[in-house]
Amino acid sequence: MGTAGGTFLSVLPNLHSEDVLKTVILASVGAIVSFIISLALKFFIKKHKK
Repeated sequence: MGTAGGTFLSVLPNLHSEDVLKTVILASVGAIVSFIISLALKFFIKKHKK
């Protein structure tokens, strides 16, 4: 816990708001794409088994 807290506090002053915003946007896009791909694969697997 101490190591994680120290690492977080040492990185915190170096973070800029645009970096955090960019990271949030990229994570959201990645999650959405991953969800869509998993739905598509599930659909194609069901269709292929029939």
